[in-house]
Amino acid sequence: MSKQRIRGNLMKAALILLMASGVQAAFGGKGSAPPPPLAKDPTPMQIFGVWHCGSHYCDWNEDINMVEFGKTNRWLVERGGVGTEPSVNLVVLSFVNPLKLLDQTDTGLQGMIPKGMTQEVVDFFKSRGIRVMLSIGGITYTDDWDAALARDPWQLGINAAAVAEAMDVGIEIDYENSSSPNIPALERFIAAYRSRHAFDPTGANAPARLTIDVGAGDRWLIELNRHATQFWLGPDNPVLDYANAMVSGTSSGAPADWQEHVDGKPQYAPPVPPLAPAKFTAGLYLKGNIANCLNFDASEQKGDANYVQKVLPNQIAFPSSGGFTPGMLGYMFWAAGRPSARKGYASTTDCSGGMGRAADAFLVPIPMPALRER
Repeated sequence: MSKQRIRGNLMKAALILLMASGVQAAFGGKGSAPPPPLAKDPTPMQIFGVWHCGSHYCDWNEDINMVEFGKTNRWLVERGGVGTEPSVNLVVLSFVNPLKLLDQTDTGLQGMIPKGMTQEVVDFFKSRGIRVMLSIGGITYTDDWDAALARDPWQLGINAAAVAEAMDVGIEIDYENSSSPNIPALERFIAAYRSRHAFDPTGANAPARLTIDVGAGDRWLIELNRHATQFWLGPDNPVLDYANAMVSGTSSGAPADWQEHVDGKPQYAPPVPPLAPAKFTAGLYLKGNIANCLNFDASEQKGDANYVQKVLPNQIAFPSSGGFTPGMLGYMFWAAGRPSARKGYASTTDCSGGMGRAADAFLVPIPMPALRER
């Protein structure tokens, strides 16, 4: 299907939504109940993962002692003790500096990634059946994303693909320019990456997994989210595997945020089209002193699970007769390790009482299966 046809169909859906019954307007602010109806039966979660910052504020610019690393991350690979299943099926090491990746001036593999992102760290998780990805960017490296994209987006994509192949990992795009993102250059980055690692719906080829981060809802990273939804995340012509709806400021995302992606923003000019629930994950905070880490019964992940597993696709853009399934892909948590010394962070060195129990309750598949496309 051509981009023009996809764009025409989605624009039509957005305009119809604008004239619809006002479900989105009736859906209130953050934390309010999702609009009915939800699906009768839950769809099993396929993704249950964490972004991981190591112990050095997300730059991974440290020498890793694997004995200590194993102690502080045991809860990720053994949810209840020796011999048990992992607590997650995905770990995303965060972050790679995009400008250093382009210039090959970093301290790790071929100067393209930080020295703490070693093959030993990757294999610590992969040997337990956990998928591993590297995240490029983050809010700290927004200017470096801009600089790298302005200079040579094609070579940036080639370098990212080379790292993915060398380490047998996937790549996540975390480009947080909300005011003036360089979309044409980012498209060229993606094309370069895909020239080395084509889209693989089976998920068997780890370097072929290429994803993108978007706002908790549709009101931040608007231009990037609009373009990604319209051209890269369409179920009928996917370029990226899926998106992550990130946490929102100092709070987790919530059903009210995620419903914005499901319905789009038809009132925007141009509109943001709807996104199929099967094409994105829900972002929650993970700190060592909150319920998502310590107490599953009191946690957001338990409270929001009914919505995450049952939310229906927008029936105008994705009619159920077309085979589109309810339920988001699952959860992503920010973050394991020590992402910050600010905003009330407590390092996450044992979340077996929260995420570990959740992995049991949600029957998280290890390893991650082939993802739903619709």
